[in-house]
Amino acid sequence: MHFNINSEQETMQKMAREFADKEIAPYAGDLDENEEFPTEILKKLHSVGLHDLAVPEEYGGPGVDSLSYSLIIEQIARGCAGVAVTSSANGNSLALYSLIIGGTEEQKQRFLVPICEEGKLASFSLTEPNAGSDAAAIATTARKDGNHYIINGSKCFITNASYAGYHTVFANVVNGSGVKKPSVFMLESNMPGITVGKKEKKMGLRCSNTAELFFEDVRVPEENLIGKEGDGLRLAMKTLDMARPSVGAISIGLAQAAFDAAVAYSKTREQFGRPICKNQAIQFMLADMATEIEAARLLVYQASWLKDRFYKDGISFTKQAAFAKVFASDVAMKVTTDAVQIFGGYGYSREYPVEKYMRDAKIMQIFEGSNQIQRIVIAGKILE
Repeated sequence: MHFNINSEQETMQKMAREFADKEIAPYAGDLDENEEFPTEILKKLHSVGLHDLAVPEEYGGPGVDSLSYSLIIEQIARGCAGVAVTSSANGNSLALYSLIIGGTEEQKQRFLVPICEEGKLASFSLTEPNAGSDAAAIATTARKDGNHYIINGSKCFITNASYAGYHTVFANVVNGSGVKKPSVFMLESNMPGITVGKKEKKMGLRCSNTAELFFEDVRVPEENLIGKEGDGLRLAMKTLDMARPSVGAISIGLAQAAFDAAVAYSKTREQFGRPICKNQAIQFMLADMATEIEAARLLVYQASWLKDRFYKDGISFTKQAAFAKVFASDVAMKVTTDAVQIFGGYGYSREYPVEKYMRDAKIMQIFEGSNQIQRIVIAGKILE
């Protein structure tokens, strides 16, 4: 077992860290306060090759391996988790994975190349009001009409929905006998019948756009169907497997930022005539925080490494992806909460960043499969 990263990965990690320190962290507070979409930061990420990371080089992306991706997105999240989620939901994980693993060569050329060349965004449109953890319960339909499909339905909590040029949409193809075949389609946002609904007012990740999508008689060419009719649920589950290590990596970056802030503050905040870091109670909190972050990091790196084995050998990494997501996101919530505690009353104030870290951390336990669902997945693998 080798725990050292290679020189190329080290260079990418350093580049991402410096970008986060210079181009993200100084603006994170204002972006959060104003609920402002990070358009300029995304343009810069694209220009330096830190966007659309999972897209292979032959389609215009950097094509980095999964471990390198985790190293990069961890650093971006250390600057701002909202920026990391906005970028990650595009070509780094969710929105384009169904196309990458299930699309034809023609589809990849038609969609991936312009997305990477022009820096366009895409959305992963799966969740519905009555279909969150239960992805099989989607109500959006696709009816075959000649060489087109007619899509009707709605989606909610869709990242990048207001700014996306493309939507990866999951819908049930319904035939004359009423049989439902979960399927996935690539839609262009300017297709007639697509409407963006209300933007969500969120507790955290406030610079990341989350909105509703509505589809009313949207005519979609049959060549926009990814895979075959009925492949949708398989591609959705595999996409979520692919994305879960990146949620873990974002959680680590977020936890690391909170930990670093807590350590620095504990050295300067004095009570009873000495810095609070001299108190054993604070030392124990910091020691636990550091240990938990490192344990989460190892799980995420392992899942990322196994993800690359899936690409090469088809070996399942579902259980390890769930390990990484559930543990790292729980650690992020605990570490950010402890950071607020170490800051005391100041931690509850928006004058300091730790309250933002705590607000941002909560969603990590909820999206891309809640942590209760992750435990069901893990239990299922244990009991197979």
